[in-house]
Amino acid sequence: MTKDNEPIGKSSCFVCLMILIVGTIIQFSDESEFAVDKSKRGLTHVPNDLPLKTKVLDMSQNYISELRVSDVSFLSELKVLRLSHNRIQLLDLSVFKFNQDLEYLDLSHNQLQKISCYPVVSFRHLDLSFNDFKALPICKEFGNLSQLSFLGLSAMRLQRLDLLPVAHLHLSYILLDLRNYYVKENETESLQILNAKTLHLVFHPNSLFSIQVSISVNSLGCLQLTNIKLNDDNCQVFIHFLSELTRGPTLLNFTLNHMETTWKCLVRVFQYLWPKPVEYLNIYNLTIVESIHKEYFTYSKTTLKALKIEHITNQVFLYSQTALYTVFSEMNIMMLTISDTPFIHMLCPHAPSTFKFLNFTQNVFTDSIFEKCSTLVKLETLILRKNGLKDLFKVGLMTKDMPSLAILDVSWNSLESGRHEENCTWVESIVVLNLSSNVLTDSVFRCLPPRIKVLDLHSNKIKSIPKQVVKLEALQELNVAFNSLTDLPGCGSFSRLSVLIIDHNSVSHPSADFFQSCQKMKSVKAGNNPFHCTCELREFVKNIGQVSSEVVEGWPDSYKCDYPDSYRGIPLKDFHLSDLFCNITLLIVIIGATMLVLAVTVTSLCIYLDLPWYLRMVCQWTQTRRRARNVPLEELQRNLQFHAFISYSEHDSAWVKNELVPYLEKKGIQICLHERNFVPGKSIVENIINCIEKSYKSIFVLSPNFVQSEWCHYELYFAHHNLFHEGSNNLILILLEPIPQNSIPNKYHKLRALMTQRTYLEWPKEKSKHGLFWANIRAAFHIKLTLV
Repeated sequence: MTKDNEPIGKSSCFVCLMILIVGTIIQFSDESEFAVDKSKRGLTHVPNDLPLKTKVLDMSQNYISELRVSDVSFLSELKVLRLSHNRIQLLDLSVFKFNQDLEYLDLSHNQLQKISCYPVVSFRHLDLSFNDFKALPICKEFGNLSQLSFLGLSAMRLQRLDLLPVAHLHLSYILLDLRNYYVKENETESLQILNAKTLHLVFHPNSLFSIQVSISVNSLGCLQLTNIKLNDDNCQVFIHFLSELTRGPTLLNFTLNHMETTWKCLVRVFQYLWPKPVEYLNIYNLTIVESIHKEYFTYSKTTLKALKIEHITNQVFLYSQTALYTVFSEMNIMMLTISDTPFIHMLCPHAPSTFKFLNFTQNVFTDSIFEKCSTLVKLETLILRKNGLKDLFKVGLMTKDMPSLAILDVSWNSLESGRHEENCTWVESIVVLNLSSNVLTDSVFRCLPPRIKVLDLHSNKIKSIPKQVVKLEALQELNVAFNSLTDLPGCGSFSRLSVLIIDHNSVSHPSADFFQSCQKMKSVKAGNNPFHCTCELREFVKNIGQVSSEVVEGWPDSYKCDYPDSYRGIPLKDFHLSDLFCNITLLIVIIGATMLVLAVTVTSLCIYLDLPWYLRMVCQWTQTRRRARNVPLEELQRNLQFHAFISYSEHDSAWVKNELVPYLEKKGIQICLHERNFVPGKSIVENIINCIEKSYKSIFVLSPNFVQSEWCHYELYFAHHNLFHEGSNNLILILLEPIPQNSIPNKYHKLRALMTQRTYLEWPKEKSKHGLFWANIRAAFHIKLTLV
């Protein structure tokens, strides 16, 4: 999202240097297999076992004191050689006579005192700075280095024509190390530099500035000075030193590194530079010493566009804040940056200001900054990152008198929303707002500029985007990464949203219709969320798979399952669940249909195989065996003469005499039949009772004929009466032929009751089933009886 929108020109000196150094190296770094790093190894010489095809060799920060031809002659393809921070004292350029492709040579921070010249033509970058040369180490052969772009030198003394051999070259960057520079008091030297885009002078870090050398340049674009130590006494010496360097009309960029000065001298330097052609003034690592008092400053017409000061250390503890802040607040320039300082406030300009860009990153400003300030009418960009702001409502009020403000960055503060019930007030011109890295919650969406186009809310405490939020119809880019959102926001309130960043949230079940509702979406970054790979996610995965990979940033690598554990770490593109598993209605229908088919199949099989009859007979057989084992002992000791008395209709006598009786008697079961065991002379009723009482069981052969027989019902009645009297279970019912319930007369209610309450053995028509029938009959006589 938004970053510091400072113009490139303000730090173009630094950029120029980096392009030269990094650009020269980067063209070789692509072939990493030809790069050898031997730095920080404690080496005293260059190893002789280096690969022959080495193109980049780093031997920096070792203990090498001498460089010989044999050290590098076999490296015919060498292009970059770094030998900085070693102990080399003598350099003979002939050691590189076999390295015709060598373009980058860094011998800075050694102990070089002398250089032996040799014709070399391939150098683009030659750094001999931070050594012990007494005079500038310039060889006439350097004049043939037509491709030379960077030249770093050291010297204790300077002569006007020292650089004459390279005067015709169009150098991009010259670095002069003057840390050991020394001349006698009141003695002045001079140096002429004809063609250089950037000049960087480095002075001694602990000495007051006292150099009185006249350096003239023809076409200098960038000037950089490092290690400037000033006080009120030598301030004029420094200004005089600058007079020759800043004379040309082409100097646009001026940078001061590691500057220690009094407040009075700093203001004098500002005043000197104000009418000069410098457009961009940068000061890095500024230390203010001694005292701070009110200094008069004349804000004359200036070409200066931007002042940038980074990292101020204020060693003055008691001072007038107005005296300090007024100098900056009243500057008639377009861009002002004061960052990483202990400033607690900044004054509002007294008159309508020319400021278009203000950057106060990493200060200690509070909510009162620019309160009721109506003079920043041209301000377009305001950066208040890393300060002490706490109330978003007050930030909005601050902007209401800034009619041109388009970009506001208040990230990395402690801003909260929802403190006030009334609506927030914002200037309507804001289109880019950075509120990231604060403590804002869902209520922030009720306190936003109405015409916002780019909104950064990442790293806050937002859990949801309220549906009742005021519509931000102009919003095009939204960054809500690193919050606690559980779903992707729809575009109902953001009709023009085209860029959404919502990674690192708590989105587990994103809405499947997100892409349908956000038709104008050009870029979505929603990875690194705890996706729940369940049925609900299938439609979202399907939709996101149909969107171009250019739209879905990070797909598929950043989109992985987090739940359930069996899917954890699996990319969403590899997550699949069947329609049957996820469609509950379909699943129920299929299960129901399957069960119905199974039931019909089982029923058909049961009917075809007569399975109910088999089950019923097995059940009866089991129950009969159990009852037989549980017969009381006193019953067994009863005076019994027969195992069973058989009651049947005369119409069924053929089956009884031909099937039932022969089988039972064959098994040793003694049968009582009325035609052979009734005692003559006794009544039929008496004979029935005697036969039932003297028999262990009573077998009744049931059929439609049995229903029509009066005597059969008598026998059944007495047997049933004996059942209840003695508590035994001595009835065996055999259904020879089916008996419809409606064919049993009402007066035979006992038969009707027995037919409904008790189980009976059914004589099967199929011969294959007779075996199971006889097994059930035998089970009824399982126990051995003592008959008298």
